[in-house]
Amino acid sequence: MATPTATITRVQAGSAEERRDVVQAARDVFAREGWTHTTAEDIAARAGVAPETVEHYFRDKERLLLSVLLESAAQVAAALTVAAEEHLVEVTDLERDLAALGRAWLAPLTDFPEHFAIIRHIGAEIGRLPAGLLEMWQSAGPRQARRELGRRLERLAELGLLDITDADHAAERFIQLVTGGVVQRSFHGACPLPEFETDMLVGRGVADFIRLFSPAAPR
Repeated sequence: MATPTATITRVQAGSAEERRDVVQAARDVFAREGWTHTTAEDIAARAGVAPETVEHYFRDKERLLLSVLLESAAQVAAALTVAAEEHLVEVTDLERDLAALGRAWLAPLTDFPEHFAIIRHIGAEIGRLPAGLLEMWQSAGPRQARRELGRRLERLAELGLLDITDADHAAERFIQLVTGGVVQRSFHGACPLPEFETDMLVGRGVADFIRLFSPAAPR
């Protein structure tokens, strides 16, 4: 079976609005049922079209899942890029501003609930997913957001606020330390934490990050 990599751009011609309806319906159904248990009939019923219409735009479920996941991953990455730019464009209090960024970095958990519901299903279905899908998702979403965060952390290093030799590593550590606890405890947003707990975890993570990358810290 061909991998989605070579076929994702070969979408049949048709109504752009109808295709969007199919993709949105697929996002809703994948978020609710996961990839394994979703059928073209389920998606067609959600979109209000015939199953043949779904197959017209996407020849199989693998291509449809890939399209849904890449589109939503790009949307999340774009939102995270904006958050990094807004909160690090002018830093006046490093700890406070990094904590604000950490909270903004968690906003997509509630702003894009279907995306993270699909991610939770992916964790359970990883052994049955199409070949190459995880790599393409990582490239379109998490890695892209991490690169953009790294670029902005480098600016702080240029200002002498942080000691960073590898921007991608620093961005990865920020995500792990500052937001990782909230993501794990909330099961990727399925069980939102109380605000005080989120603030506590973010604050502790920021303190650890600053200690790790402080210009005065032993490396």
